[in-house]
Amino acid sequence: MGGTTFSATDPAAAPAVDPAQLAQEAVEKMTLLGPQIGITPKPGGKGVIGMPVYMWTEKGPETYGPNVASASAGGVTVTATAKVRKIVWTMGDGKTITCTTPGTPYKAEYGKKPSPDCGHRYSVPSSTTSSGTFHVTATSTWAIGWEATSGPTGQLTEVRDSAVDITVAEVQVLN
Repeated sequence: MGGTTFSATDPAAAPAVDPAQLAQEAVEKMTLLGPQIGITPKPGGKGVIGMPVYMWTEKGPETYGPNVASASAGGVTVTATAKVRKIVWTMGDGKTITCTTPGTPYKAEYGKKPSPDCGHRYSVPSSTTSSGTFHVTATSTWAIGWEATSGPTGQLTEVRDSAVDITVAEVQVLN
């Protein structure tokens, strides 16, 4: 009835550490969320077809990055850094917009100028949908690079999404 005894204090007897597994543990410590959606028109407000729509997310560690976490075992530490690589906006009218920036928050002084980096224009009113609103989904793809103190490096990807409903109407012309 012989057996091998491993001691936590004897590094030579420690089982091999998988840096990729430590990287996954580091990612699990992070809070990676879908975009904190900013959009004009605001949910609850009303937009107009043909007017510029601005889309953006707040740039925090949980909504855009960078988000950094580490995990350690057996004398090896892996540090992972997550950043959003792109946000794909599904606009609810059949169109999809891919933005590689967090977008630009709309300000009144921009008037009718289109978003410089992440925008859309609706060509039909939301009344053409069964719900009467456009269901807008923003999906972030997080690129996560990791590095182990023992040398190995790698890449992971995580995807998160958020959604809002907006109303877009036709301009009513009064005679």
